[in-house]
Amino acid sequence: MQGGETVTTDPVCGARVKEDQVEVKAEYDRQTYYFCSEECRNKFLREPTKYLA
Repeated sequence: MQGGETVTTDPVCGARVKEDQVEVKAEYDRQTYYFCSEECRNKFLREPTKYLA
């Protein structure tokens, strides 16, 4: 990975994703979450507290 890239974890499936390359994201409780797919994003939006516990 190049210096300066921010890598985060998809809260649903645990995939590691680069924030600057992700197109699938969502805001929850004033924070941005990044996802590997629309499927993971949709699961998160249905039950965000389940994935943030």
